Amino acid sequence: MRSDIIKKGIARAPHRSLLYATGVSPKVIDRPFIGIASSFTDIVPGHTGMRDLERQIEKGIHSAGGQAFIFGVPVVCDGIAMGHNGMRYSLPSRELIADCVETMANAHQLDGLVLLTNCDKVTPAMLIAAARLNIPSIIVTAGPMLDGECKCNKLTMIKGTFEGIGRYRSGQITEEELTELELNSCPSAGSCQGMYTANTMASLTEVIGMSLPYCATASAVSSQKKRIAFESGMRAVELVTENIKPLDIITRSSLRNAIIADYALGGSTNSVLHLLAIANTAGINLTLNDFEELSSKIKQTIKLDPSANPTMTDFHNAGGIPALLKTLCGNISEFNEDEKNICGLKIKDLVNDVWCDETLIHPITKPVTTQAGLGVLHGNIAPDGAVIKISGVDESCYYFRGVARVFDCEEDSMKALENDEIKDGDVIVIRYEGPQGSPGMREMLAPTSLLVGKGLGKTVALITDGRFSGGTRGICVGHICPEASNGGNIALIKDGDNIEIDIPNRKLNVLLSDEELSERRKELKPFTPKTKSGYLSKYSRLVQDASHGAII
Repeated sequence: MRSDIIKKGIARAPHRSLLYATGVSPKVIDRPFIGIASSFTDIVPGHTGMRDLERQIEKGIHSAGGQAFIFGVPVVCDGIAMGHNGMRYSLPSRELIADCVETMANAHQLDGLVLLTNCDKVTPAMLIAAARLNIPSIIVTAGPMLDGECKCNKLTMIKGTFEGIGRYRSGQITEEELTELELNSCPSAGSCQGMYTANTMASLTEVIGMSLPYCATASAVSSQKKRIAFESGMRAVELVTENIKPLDIITRSSLRNAIIADYALGGSTNSVLHLLAIANTAGINLTLNDFEELSSKIKQTIKLDPSANPTMTDFHNAGGIPALLKTLCGNISEFNEDEKNICGLKIKDLVNDVWCDETLIHPITKPVTTQAGLGVLHGNIAPDGAVIKISGVDESCYYFRGVARVFDCEEDSMKALENDEIKDGDVIVIRYEGPQGSPGMREMLAPTSLLVGKGLGKTVALITDGRFSGGTRGICVGHICPEASNGGNIALIKDGDNIEIDIPNRKLNVLLSDEELSERRKELKPFTPKTKSGYLSKYSRLVQDASHGAII
């Protein structure tokens, strides 16, 4: 075992002494040492219930003959960080978390890991860490929160709060009604209720095979989640014994399976960033070309909040990820049903007896839309690609042409929205918010939700070199590459330019000649970094563009 290096032989007497100081008994010193990387905190609702899950995982590890050690990693709540400087730390925290896990696992020569995660950047960070370390590992995603409810109406965090602000500002509801919504939208611990980034990445983790069946959708406050945590602890010890490692599970084929499932689910655009980053860490050749290729072949078969009313609770009750996998097996030639999950089962064997509610999880032959859930756009605004959540766009808006309203930061666009300066037919352009330029590639949930809340979701578009929450809906294009700070053409757009968004043909263009763009480029001033010290300054200097996953 790896841990023998810190506990075997005469020369390791000091090491054993320190281990005994933690309460480890000499009777268990020869057991596999399993780390529990926990993202518990009592400021993030997706993680406040993790103390119970830590305990269940620990019980499982000890029941299977291992010795558990819990350590913590940081976590950012994107909702709380949204709309201010704190959001700049969200995406960079992915690299920080992966570094923390690597440091703890290698410094103490742990034999295996249980990675306890939930929110947006933590789950991909855990997958990156698992691929980087390549020691036996299993992921436990803590699960979604219960649905909110107010006066017999179902609520979710996005529709009840962010979009509620727009409804208040447009006079549809009173301040007292808004207060009532905010008190009832998030009724328990867990990740927010829709197919936002946290639940998208939990779902894709299960598709890839790195978590147990139903882990992605079982409620954070359910007994089923506790059982999954316990069984994951047991399985971690078995993985060490069987020498099954993450790179046996995370393969090019399993990542392409994740892309297919993502398109069927209509998941968050952030999944593109994260899958590219995971592939890069694992040494797997996965690029935007894979996303483009599969996008033309997969239709969306499930529609959840924020694009529709059903939530993760409904998805779980309809059969969850195993039911989705059952609909994909044998029906999509690109889907590899022979990939194995963390239990050692092939997908096709795992789903044999799975029940599926086809009123929510549609058969491949009866998709809910004519498009995939996500799409990659190209054009003179985004020569290296941009991403749109097609599942959040009304079909009447698949082609949109409008007039540019240009802002060099999110805050300026919010002021214009709040002052009713944005009108039907506008295309809001928010730039210098990319990985390097922001720095940190902030999410634009506040302006996109305000658009929808004010009734402009079908008449105004928004494009940015930043990114969006999984809760975003509307005509919203993000991840524009190259970003403005790198001299991308988005930096050349001016107020009044005509912009064309063509989803069926996957095009994004400003209707200007190459000659005009060249003339404007001569006037473009060099980018001045916004942050000169601290973690974000380092991140800005090292980060790559979104088309490569915003990796370091």
